[in-house]
Amino acid sequence: SRNVTQCNTSWSCGVGWPKFWSNLVSFMTKYSRRTRAQAPAATNVESSTTLICLVAWAVPGAGHLWQGRIRQGLVFIVTLPLMFVTGLWLEGRIFLFDVSEPLVALAAVADFGIGLLYVLGRVMNLGSGNAVAATYEYGNSFLIVAGLLNALVVVDAYDVSLGRK
Repeated sequence: SRNVTQCNTSWSCGVGWPKFWSNLVSFMTKYSRRTRAQAPAATNVESSTTLICLVAWAVPGAGHLWQGRIRQGLVFIVTLPLMFVTGLWLEGRIFLFDVSEPLVALAAVADFGIGLLYVLGRVMNLGSGNAVAATYEYGNSFLIVAGLLNALVVVDAYDVSLGRK
């Protein structure tokens, strides 16, 4: 017993929802599309990709910034060092490579993934860790995860440089 014109303008009869979702999807598609990287030319592909990966490892997010992925690069360049600094603040330990203890060696490899922050932390004698602190394990987790996430960021920068993304 509803009027047809009333249903077309009212959300109560459910007719407006399909149009709403259609408009929402088209809006998201229009504004979420980022320009895709062109596949690099055959010359210098290997050298530029290697350089991009080294820069992406050394400074988290720099590889994405270099390739024009500004939003992703800024997110990585802020969050990953922030995670590393948080791990130091929570009295976590920057692990040294010690092959006699396999788990410590794995943690060191993970820590090393953060790049120059690892080297800077070792040079400045930061991250000695305080094993009796209540936050010690949380700090270790932040340091390790920051390194592992940066390794994934390097892999993503590699894929972008090859034109896969």
